[in-house]
Amino acid sequence: MDWYPWGREALERARSEDRPILLSVGYSSCHWCHVMERESFEDATIAAAMNERFVNVKVDREERPDVDQVYMRAVQAMTGRGGWPMTVFLTPDGTPFYGGTYFPPEPRPGMPSFPQVLDAVHDAWTNRRDEVEAGGGRLLDALSAVDGADATRRAAPRLLEGTARALAARYDPTHGGFGGAPKFPQPVTLEFLLRWHVRSGERAPLDMVLHTLRRMAAGGMRDHLAGGFHRYSVDARWLVPHFEKMLYDNALLASVLLDAWRLTGAPDLRHLLEETLDWMAKEMRGPDDGFHAALDADSEGEEGLFYVWTPEEVDELLGPDARLFRRVYDVSEAGNFEGRSILHLLHPPASVAATEGMDEDALHAILERARATLLERRSERERPFLDEKVIVAWNGLAIRAFAEAGATLGRTDWLEVASDAADFLLSHLRLDGRLLHSWIDGAPSASDGVPIPALLDDTAALGNALLSLHAATLEPRWLDEALTVTEDVLERFWDDAAATVYDTAHDAEALVVRPRDSTDGATPSGPSLAAELLARAGHLSDSDRFRGVARKVVDREAEGLERFGAAFGRMLSVLDRLEADPVEVVVAGGDDDETRALVRAAHAVFLPGGVATGRLDDRPVPDLPVLRGRLRGDGDPRAWVCVGYTCRLPVNEPTDVVEEIRTAGGAPSSR
Repeated sequence: MDWYPWGREALERARSEDRPILLSVGYSSCHWCHVMERESFEDATIAAAMNERFVNVKVDREERPDVDQVYMRAVQAMTGRGGWPMTVFLTPDGTPFYGGTYFPPEPRPGMPSFPQVLDAVHDAWTNRRDEVEAGGGRLLDALSAVDGADATRRAAPRLLEGTARALAARYDPTHGGFGGAPKFPQPVTLEFLLRWHVRSGERAPLDMVLHTLRRMAAGGMRDHLAGGFHRYSVDARWLVPHFEKMLYDNALLASVLLDAWRLTGAPDLRHLLEETLDWMAKEMRGPDDGFHAALDADSEGEEGLFYVWTPEEVDELLGPDARLFRRVYDVSEAGNFEGRSILHLLHPPASVAATEGMDEDALHAILERARATLLERRSERERPFLDEKVIVAWNGLAIRAFAEAGATLGRTDWLEVASDAADFLLSHLRLDGRLLHSWIDGAPSASDGVPIPALLDDTAALGNALLSLHAATLEPRWLDEALTVTEDVLERFWDDAAATVYDTAHDAEALVVRPRDSTDGATPSGPSLAAELLARAGHLSDSDRFRGVARKVVDREAEGLERFGAAFGRMLSVLDRLEADPVEVVVAGGDDDETRALVRAAHAVFLPGGVATGRLDDRPVPDLPVLRGRLRGDGDPRAWVCVGYTCRLPVNEPTDVVEEIRTAGGAPSSR
């Protein structure tokens, strides 16, 4: 295969030789991308036809999400669906005119073969060029028109209730989650439901979230030996996962687990949170302290082989404990995945202990010992490929989860993980003051030899992470960096005429359409993250400019929020934040256990409209309205809880801080 990266060389060759471009977009942990590579791109006959007729361009969607977004929208407009691998045919100037996702090497019912597609596109380009170019032009017009939303509407709080009702109608009361197979974790949807529970006082949204988290954790979606969650489940009951593990899924689920624990105090949720973050810290961090992107689904050429077991393996390793382990985790002769067994909790261990007539603690001790034994044996297997890219947006999500959970649970090791990762991004992924997108093989990712600049989601996710890191550590440098990043959002991505933000900067590479997608999918969208950052930074700094832009970004999506609310989980959470009571928590003291206990108390309550800040020792006092004239340098630990910058008397006991926050607008606990 004669592959080109996306860039000038490929486009210039296509123009000079008057060839269409075959654009193939995938990512390292995409199972079907590897399948299409083996079936078609490594087939000599198919590869020869591609090389003869097209200029072939390969794009990693995680390295160039802007390119992926533009052409994914085109494929969805043409076919009504999208996914990866994505195959798109372009004119030499980059205009899409035909596309799809996976194509097999041989025809299947309702699906042409890839050679048939190549033949048809070549014939159309050779013999019906005018039709091809006219169709591509109409498609570009349609893609550009998507941005023509009404910028004068206001997103009303009633949209929150409408979406909550719509989600309840789609909820699966048996297995949790929404809809049928395949079933995705949807953490931004779960976080919105937690906020709706707090706003409305209704118990049902909380129960939906708790049941979904627990069913996911019981199923094969969770790695029961090492921790961490797989990408999604191919069935409705969370049993058979798509086995790749993504950094962003685990970071976002950790944040949901943290909020669910804040609301309930449930020990199992805390265990899942700790297990997930500890796995991320161990398995997903690189030697430079940045977080890697993903673990592949495949090993030894088979999907999921690394994670599944046979009864013979379990019996050999566990001896007399094997029977109980196999019963609890459903390891059977028939298996549940291609003759082998994915570990999952078919029945709760407590019910197994009861039917076995044994003490539950004794059963847990046996299972813990057995899991350690199997994990040690599994470490000897060929590991799935680790995608070592460090993507700023996904690292931002991870840093935020570690910072907030570390502050809440008093895990200083997690705060160090978050601080080290933030230091790495700010030290290695900025060039001349400009944030970059990703890092691979010891250097920033580049296109045409130029480092790829940060996109909106990179910038805003990092800004949100830095605000959380400041609140967790009270270090002023994280706040200073966060406010600088917030200014970058306005300077590089805000468009005053359109009254919104775009996903690429004003001076980024010009594609056929400037990317902007405000829907929240597996990750929060760039606009949602930007609106959240502007709302939080505006609240802390009392900046009408920041808050005003946050409101405009949310209002710009009012029509979409009303029609397709479930597709805007994080944006709705930002709307809820903008409508919530503005509560500020200030902590001051020394670098000691008493002050850390107050910081922990400040993070213990789910606070829908809250921000936190403060000062340690004699370090510089951030120039924030809520701090002016308030902090003395005597080092005595104290905390203030304020509403709209009007503060109550200071307190110095963690229990008093928690009570003050709940009185001011924090969520009551269901503990």
